[in-house]
Amino acid sequence: MNRRTRLLPAAIAFATVTALLVSSCSSSGSEDDQDSADGTPSNSPAATAPSTPGDGSASPGTPGATGTTTAPGTPGATTPPGATGQPSTGTRWQPTPGLAWQWQLGSGPVDQSVDVPVYDIDGFENDASVVAALHAKGRKVICYINAGSWEDFRPDSAAFAKALQGSDTGWKGEKWFDIRKLDQLKPLMATRFDMCKSKGFDAIEPDTIEAYNQNSGFPLTPDDQLAYNRMLAKLAHDRGLAIGLKNDLDQIPALLPDFDFAVNEECSQFDECDRVAPFVKAGKAVFHVEYKLDTDQFCAKTKALGFSSMQKKLDLNAWRKPC
Repeated sequence: MNRRTRLLPAAIAFATVTALLVSSCSSSGSEDDQDSADGTPSNSPAATAPSTPGDGSASPGTPGATGTTTAPGTPGATTPPGATGQPSTGTRWQPTPGLAWQWQLGSGPVDQSVDVPVYDIDGFENDASVVAALHAKGRKVICYINAGSWEDFRPDSAAFAKALQGSDTGWKGEKWFDIRKLDQLKPLMATRFDMCKSKGFDAIEPDTIEAYNQNSGFPLTPDDQLAYNRMLAKLAHDRGLAIGLKNDLDQIPALLPDFDFAVNEECSQFDECDRVAPFVKAGKAVFHVEYKLDTDQFCAKTKALGFSSMQKKLDLNAWRKPC
């Protein structure tokens, strides 16, 4: 499993994650794995044929279909990994409230048949050809990157010194970063962001960026997290990429000016959606999912708030049930 749900404090976290895993994760070859993105049978999870515009969004490829202005340069423009990432002279993409989206981080090819203007996919596991194919359909594409914890299965895992790795996050093979060590983590994150840029992505979703309120193994403070998250935002903006704030609800008031959109998990289940609403009030999209609740339990409120909401399975395969 490539992604992680929000990690909650102490016993609540363990109980919540355990319950979700038991109820939501499907085994290989299960009925869930054979579902198409919108819950109908599919024989081709990696379908690439353009679909008819739908889902209530603007037609892909038309001006404004995915928000406001496009990212600098043409899709697929490259920045070599490890480049300095000098500030861009163009205008980065700004996702606007209400854009429909697809979030697929599970294993297997990305199902490109979902007719939505925004895709959020794993930056390591998808090459430039996937991003280019989505761009050809008029989609914007967000690069999922773990920015807050070490993962032993990533190809660059050896670049992260042992001293940077703290306690287990609760997911196999993952350990929290010591985010106080900006001088060591900044160039490593810059290289990952350069990868996203070189593959043609329009934006970045950095995960696990609220270590300060977790059992990270380090004495982290809210100020440590603010400094780290702002560093990430600047790295993205210097490369002409938009960046989303993943969860980290307590710091939304401070970080709202630094981030271009929000990605939220389960704010409805925990009655916290009003805390994410400042993004919409600022004209910035909130890409939101629920795992345990069905759409009739949250869509009315989140649509009223202007969120881009859907129900997903915890393993984040192609299946989706949008509001």
